[in-house]
Amino acid sequence: MGSRHISLKDLARELNISISTVSRALKDHPDISREMKEKVKKLAIERNYTPNPLAMGLLKQETRMIGIVVPDLVTHFYASIISGIESVAKENGYFAVIASSNENIIKEKESIDNLLKARVEGLIVCMSRETNTTDHFEKLVSRDIPLVMFDRVCLGNKIPAVIADNADASQKIVEHFYAKGYRRIAYVSGPENLSISKERMNGYWAGIKACGLTPDENLVENCDLTFESAKTAMNRLLQLPNPPDAAYGINDTVAFGLMKAIKEAGLKIPDDIGVVGFTDEFHSVVVTPALTSVTHPTFEMGQQIAQLFFKRLTTGFQAETLIVKTQLVERESSNKSQS
Repeated sequence: MGSRHISLKDLARELNISISTVSRALKDHPDISREMKEKVKKLAIERNYTPNPLAMGLLKQETRMIGIVVPDLVTHFYASIISGIESVAKENGYFAVIASSNENIIKEKESIDNLLKARVEGLIVCMSRETNTTDHFEKLVSRDIPLVMFDRVCLGNKIPAVIADNADASQKIVEHFYAKGYRRIAYVSGPENLSISKERMNGYWAGIKACGLTPDENLVENCDLTFESAKTAMNRLLQLPNPPDAAYGINDTVAFGLMKAIKEAGLKIPDDIGVVGFTDEFHSVVVTPALTSVTHPTFEMGQQIAQLFFKRLTTGFQAETLIVKTQLVERESSNKSQS
């Protein structure tokens, strides 16, 4: 029969008995004779038969699969969170099926539909940058499909979530810049529809106020989270009559874009302009100068996300948002020489 998976049907056909007889024989059912049980088990060993977990799950109305949808599968941030989710899933006898939205709302909706067709028992989702509507999440809630969101979230009163303390982290960046002697502090945010954009923006203004700096709307730019868009945003800031002496981005990709624009303008980091990132990707320590960034406890976040998912799966809905603390890791990019 080649190397394909041997099924109960294959064993039944070879022994010329029913599939139910084979199934019961393998489970030592009392209605099956000892002779038949031995015959079935012997053939199962010879043919390397192993139960199909998906087929068994469908019979029990459970597949022990969790669907995960993330904006990308490349960055360390998402990869580490997925590892944390998988570690808890494995402890609970579940495994993850992972899909990427590629930061596209249509692909996000397709991924959710495909995972549901594959009979996942629930979903864990981080929204794409394009997601400016919640109808597909509302539909999941109305169908009582277990759903947990993280990082970029929505419908907090309807969907359990795990997020970073974004406002606090953002405020701490501004205060860090201020302590290092920077005074014209700019912020390059992301799409306004994203929760992280709103929360980190709130933290920016709180930091400006806490440091006693004059609020200046000109020092705030938005981008679409891409490297090129961030570069363009930084170029606009550099062209201001009174340009910034410090800038930070909503994530590290954005911060790398800021650094590129600053270098191309012939300016030095950190002495002319300080730069800070957010999410502390691996490349933060590879770029020159090394990037000061906010690091998340990503593996632990993943574990908390999975624990929240299993809580939702077993006890039903609870409007619960877990907030994790971050840490600002200081490196050369925000450490200017002070006389």
